[in-house]
Amino acid sequence: MVTVKMLKPYYIKLNSEYIRIILAYQYFSLLIDNKLYHFVPIEGREILINRKTRKVVNTETKFAFQKGKDIIYITMKKLTSLVDFMDQLEEIIKPYYENHVIEFEEDIQLSDATNQLIEKLEKENIKRLIDQSLDERDADSFHELVRML
Repeated sequence: MVTVKMLKPYYIKLNSEYIRIILAYQYFSLLIDNKLYHFVPIEGREILINRKTRKVVNTETKFAFQKGKDIIYITMKKLTSLVDFMDQLEEIIKPYYENHVIEFEEDIQLSDATNQLIEKLEKENIKRLIDQSLDERDADSFHELVRML
């Protein structure tokens, strides 16, 4: 039996078509046969949701979950069949479906300069998080963040 223990986005990216929920190691875990498995970004690392249909787009993406040396792969299709996964996912994306947010996001066309600035700020944030993981001696977070650069 598979149940969701925790599902929190590492961060969320928006555009007029999609909501991208980026996942990270410490923010997503499952109970599989009463054993706790943590998400590891070996393969898939994001949930892609169409803003108009409110459906998960990347259903064939595989996600890896690890407990010690044991790694289990689960597809997004399997995850979306879990009621508790869908409930938690709905809570995460609900604020991005409110009418005023959708209208606001669709009316804005970001310039290249704005997109570059956003990417620069995201990289700086990752660097700060790397520093924090070094301070806390958190090797797992450090390796995950370094891969994101």
